[in-house]
Amino acid sequence: MNGGATLSSGDASAVKRRRSRLTVHFDGVNGTDSNSMAKNSSLFSQASFLKWTLSDVVHVATHHWMPCLFAGGLLFFMAVEYTLLMVPSSSPPFDLGFIATRSLHRVLESSPELNNLLAALNTVFVAMQTSYILWTWLIEGRPRATISSLFMFTCRGILGYSTQLPLPQDFLGSGVDFPVGNVSFFLFFSGHVAGSMIASLDMRRMKRWELACTFDVLNVLQAVRLLGTRGHYTIDLFVGLGAGYLFDSFAGKYVEDSKKKIAKHSGNGHASKNDLVA
Repeated sequence: MNGGATLSSGDASAVKRRRSRLTVHFDGVNGTDSNSMAKNSSLFSQASFLKWTLSDVVHVATHHWMPCLFAGGLLFFMAVEYTLLMVPSSSPPFDLGFIATRSLHRVLESSPELNNLLAALNTVFVAMQTSYILWTWLIEGRPRATISSLFMFTCRGILGYSTQLPLPQDFLGSGVDFPVGNVSFFLFFSGHVAGSMIASLDMRRMKRWELACTFDVLNVLQAVRLLGTRGHYTIDLFVGLGAGYLFDSFAGKYVEDSKKKIAKHSGNGHASKNDLVA
């Protein structure tokens, strides 16, 4: 007895176990956790890029040239963006599409009759898009293109109202252009281009190749006319093209998910023919 409590052999072994669990191995020089260092070393030693060889690089460059091209585009436009003089707030936007269609703009400006004729033909093309999209649902019973258009125009309305771009200078309006009657419209993004793309994608799914190619050509001509009349900025047209692809994909996923849910809850495991998305 030394005036303090003595520990039994069982208590002493319990204390040792607790101490061993609390013990951390440290590097004697740097005071770092050796276990963490080992884990980090193991992690980086397994890094994918450390296993690349020259033949791998050549293979990527020859068989995956498109991502390589985009990588070059990234570097190029980073250099352009960081050295470009910004357009002053007092100046109109810089638009390459407007520059490319200056001659067409002068022709349409000097000939209102030609401008009205092209606007009327463009309105007919919009009616063709709308008729085809509704036909696929109401007559053929395939709602994907219609749902895609609903998604697209709703999103266009939200974006167009959120950022209301100024009408381009030298805009050439027409009472027969869609929307008919010289009414106001959203610039961003082009519903003309997006609607045509949605219809064209549906035609390709149904292997209506000639009709799809016709719509694509008319869509290009439509885009040129819109630039020539200053009815849209170039960015409106390209985003409209991408929006057509995007919302067609969304609509396709929606239709497939709806079919699965309907089939799951139906008695025979199949979607009903009377369902609007079946």
